[in-house]
Amino acid sequence: MLIGGVARRSGVSTRMLRHYDALGLVRPTGRTVGGYREYSAEDVRRLFQVQSLRSLGLSLQQTGRALEDPASTPSALVGDLIRWTEDRLERERELLDRLRAIDASEPGDWQDVLRVVALMQGLGSPSPARRQQALLGPAGGGDGATELLAEAVLAEADPHVAGALRWALARSGGDGAAAAALADGLYAEDADIRRRAVQAVVELGEAPGVSELLADALDDEDATVRGRAALALGRRGATEAVPALVAMVVAGDHDVEAAEVLGALSREPGCAARVMTALTGELAAPAAGSGTRIRIVQALVELPEAAAREVREVLGGLARDDDPAVALVASAFVAVLDERSAGE
Repeated sequence: MLIGGVARRSGVSTRMLRHYDALGLVRPTGRTVGGYREYSAEDVRRLFQVQSLRSLGLSLQQTGRALEDPASTPSALVGDLIRWTEDRLERERELLDRLRAIDASEPGDWQDVLRVVALMQGLGSPSPARRQQALLGPAGGGDGATELLAEAVLAEADPHVAGALRWALARSGGDGAAAAALADGLYAEDADIRRRAVQAVVELGEAPGVSELLADALDDEDATVRGRAALALGRRGATEAVPALVAMVVAGDHDVEAAEVLGALSREPGCAARVMTALTGELAAPAAGSGTRIRIVQALVELPEAAAREVREVLGGLARDDDPAVALVASAFVAVLDERSAGE
């Protein structure tokens, strides 16, 4: 079969067939009287072998070795191909992520594109100092970088860089985009990611969508996530945070802050009785030890004047408690309440 026929049947150009011949990869075994290349059935079979191996990503040199070198085993070659392909896919994924980040920034001109690229390069540095510098420099934050900053917030372990990232994210736009970009992080399997996410959400302030995300975080299995959400919601006047705040007092987890927030929430209509019931219920729990009961006493004293009479009755009973430490603390607070009442 002449070279033109081989080209038509194989889909390999005549130019490439001549190149294969020059390399010794596929050489026609015959020549016509006129000197034209003539391919045998075996030559054509070898050509299809070459094309099959090339389709796997082998170079011409690698293909030649695979066909000629007896020491070249298929398993070793395929293993190499898998590693090369994985490396190439990883580079392609990185490129795709960069392109998506640029696209999400809705660049108006090439300067916007260059700014986002510079920010990505800075945030990708292994040096915490360089990552922080990228945020504080001309490329850091600003409109259009929300998705990129949110992703970095969820991954950043260095506390100083994390603080700079949250600051940059909070100023990247107040239209709810930042809260939406952090939402996935609040439902991540990794508790550390959820902790970073809830802290970043808290620092978004009054941005749209923040309260809804914090309310969902109240059900998180991680105490740190629940606590941060409860403190933030409580400071916003959200009474649904009461159970989580009471649990923080009981557990001794930021109990002073939790008690202060409960005191402020108790000024909301109808909330004082709810807080009072929750705290006294924990006070009477069989598992409540000395430390727990003392923390509850301290939280009760934070309640507003409207609940002073009920608090005074509870503390009066505790002043005669069998536990000397509890009795001492309760007695001291009874005296404080009596002084307040006399001063009025």
